[in-house]
Amino acid sequence: MFIEINPSNIDTRLIDQVVEVLKKGGIIIFPTDTVYSMGCDLYNKKALQNLANLKGIKLNKANFSIICHDLSNLSDYSKQIDRSTFKLLKQCFPGPFTFILTATNEIPRLFDTNRKEIGIRIPDNKIILAIVEKLGNPIATTSLHNEEDTVQDYFADPLAIYEKYEDDDKIDLIIDGGPGNLNASTIVDCTDGNATIVRQGIGIVYL
Repeated sequence: MFIEINPSNIDTRLIDQVVEVLKKGGIIIFPTDTVYSMGCDLYNKKALQNLANLKGIKLNKANFSIICHDLSNLSDYSKQIDRSTFKLLKQCFPGPFTFILTATNEIPRLFDTNRKEIGIRIPDNKIILAIVEKLGNPIATTSLHNEEDTVQDYFADPLAIYEKYEDDDKIDLIIDGGPGNLNASTIVDCTDGNATIVRQGIGIVYL
């Protein structure tokens, strides 16, 4: 399925349609403030496993991030953070950043893993934030490309993405939210109480 959503005038009926796909365990491709990404409902275990299969890995080895609507439920997924880290999150979100935080026990349970950290994203993109808000919980997300691959031009073009994935029965819905960005998010590791830039992307952090 391929649908167009205008970020300047979001049709709530289309958001409802996307959320229904997610609730049924579907995998979607969607715009962010960086490259287009794929994801699923964080609380649907079968969908998480299918997302891992798409990446060619086992779920317990997956390094998925989660997209939240805001910071209000951060404590469900991240252990308590200090004031300076929280201030940095408020400064950078919504924006093209992934913050690595120390995970609560909820994360290992969801991902069948012993991982002690989780990547948190709140993209500056009205479409995906509306989807997550309507869903009522975060979505698990990963890039279209593998980490060792270079970002291809088609990752910013929803029509080109559709042409690549239209025959892939593992992808349930592709959202055209306009042209994407070819730059990745900036990854900031805050697990030891200090903010360390792991990957410099499009986001600029003033530490």
